[in-house]
Amino acid sequence: MTFSIITVTYNAGQWLERTIQSIINQSYKNIEYIIIDGNSTDGTLDIIQNYEIKINNSQLSIFNFQFISEPDNGLYDAMNKGLAMATGDYVWFINAGDTLHSPDTLQEITAQLKKIVSLPDVIYGETMIVDAQGISVGRRRLKAPARLTWKSFRMGMLVSHQSFIVRREIAPRYDLNYPLTADFDWCIRCLQQARQVWNTQLVLSNFLEDGMSSRQRKVSLRERYRIMCRYYGKTGTVFRHVWFTIRFYIAKIIKGRV
Repeated sequence: MTFSIITVTYNAGQWLERTIQSIINQSYKNIEYIIIDGNSTDGTLDIIQNYEIKINNSQLSIFNFQFISEPDNGLYDAMNKGLAMATGDYVWFINAGDTLHSPDTLQEITAQLKKIVSLPDVIYGETMIVDAQGISVGRRRLKAPARLTWKSFRMGMLVSHQSFIVRREIAPRYDLNYPLTADFDWCIRCLQQARQVWNTQLVLSNFLEDGMSSRQRKVSLRERYRIMCRYYGKTGTVFRHVWFTIRFYIAKIIKGRV
């Protein structure tokens, strides 16, 4: 069973090395690692090339390492390039700054899969949030549901993209009409195609706290609203967004921020 792990990066040299380390130090060996760089100017390419030499000249846990460094049309265009290059059984996006949760994460996943009759189309789990120093600040607020279907995302992004692994055969390309939230749309479409979905009940990834500006956040919420209307209908989406707003302020009150 081969995992194609894809890292997209652009001028994120300060974060990239810890992402690479979390992947090449996995105890599970059957990994294809792909890095898609958007023609960075901050020394990112030097970091990638140094690791290429280390990987090719040692017994590290990478059976195939590929990278490209060229201009792209944004995050999801770069992710589509990664999908086109992938050859493994599963694709998993761990972008610059994010990491696999532990050196045994892949080993723990494969140990579970050996116990079931057929391989699932989607594998998912929980996500830990980390700060700029890589220190945990707690689990993601939204807990992954015990059973996940495409309809689950009516209640928002219940599973982080970093903890969502998909069989390459069913993985579609990202829709570039959603420049900030194409991952939300992609997860829904993957789940629509999935016949079997497996909840590992493990923390699978560490997610670097979002540095999105307030303006970007508003645009991304509008994009997500359009996606939800497309799949779940406008009336239900409006009512659920009323609940999202209430839930947001309840969470702030609990944390003592208002």
